[in-house]
Amino acid sequence: MRNINRKKIPTDLKILDEIYGQYYDKFVRFSKDNPSRSSKIYVPIEIDAIAKTLDVNGDIIFGRLYYHLDKKYGYRKDDNSLVHFFAMVVGNDKHCINFPLAASVLADLRKESKKFWIATNIALVSLVISISSLIISLLV
Repeated sequence: MRNINRKKIPTDLKILDEIYGQYYDKFVRFSKDNPSRSSKIYVPIEIDAIAKTLDVNGDIIFGRLYYHLDKKYGYRKDDNSLVHFFAMVVGNDKHCINFPLAASVLADLRKESKKFWIATNIALVSLVISISSLIISLLV
């Protein structure tokens, strides 16, 4: 078996958590009177800054957002227009995330992660109780 230095691939949860943490303040500071970006909903993000924080190459983050998450969570409205999760360009802004949609996806991912860990912990406690019971029954 080859000894390969493998970096951990960040999960969708980690990526979106990082984006939410870095850009929430920017999202809420938007003002229609003095706009800092082309759209309130779409927030431009610095992919390389997110990648650096997560210790991966920026193309990994870009690929996850553009090729995976946009396809998974973007949708078509009744009027047949697309609502992107991640858009290459919105107005004059580049690499924009649909922040409210990303926050909703993040909330769902957090909920699923919590359910997974609760179930895993319950299973571990059950296993410890079963092993303890077996040991006690063998000793008595």
